[in-house]
Amino acid sequence: MKLTDKAAVLEAVLFACGDPVDVERISAATGIEKGAISQLADSLNEAYAENGSSLVVLRLSGLYQLAVRREYYEYVKLAAETKKNAPLTPAAMEVLTIIAYNQPVTKSFVEHIRGTDSSSVVNSLVEKGLLEEAGRLDVPGRPIAYRTTPVFLRCFGFESLDDLPPLPGRVPDEAEVSEDEPEI
Repeated sequence: MKLTDKAAVLEAVLFACGDPVDVERISAATGIEKGAISQLADSLNEAYAENGSSLVVLRLSGLYQLAVRREYYEYVKLAAETKKNAPLTPAAMEVLTIIAYNQPVTKSFVEHIRGTDSSSVVNSLVEKGLLEEAGRLDVPGRPIAYRTTPVFLRCFGFESLDDLPPLPGRVPDEAEVSEDEPEI
């Protein structure tokens, strides 16, 4: 399959950016209509699959990123001689869970749930790119609210936050209960 000019332009932008790119930025940079970007990403993925390419266009909660297929990760890792990051601590996993399911939230919200100071853990997760500032709350002190990032989604294999598994013991919202399910 030969790539169209627009698909090739999308591929070039995603390659050059490296990081996940939102539809608005892609459209502004390329002149490609926002609605066509998803189809072009599909075309690229089809072409990559047909040609046995190691590349894939990932969709990460409304963002697009050109990446290497999982089966080629080890080769890329060795070639780039990346240092092995330390695994996340149980405290970091706990903070990520709290923020992922309740975002955007402040450090004090996280500390209230955990019952311990979480500043260093939150700061570490921001440095790793798993969390980012989501703005400031309009309350005294104007605390910073945090949310997860596309890096979080990619690292945990999610396309969007909707892919998070349900919390055990959590009662779903009315909107989450389908009409086929009996009410409790």
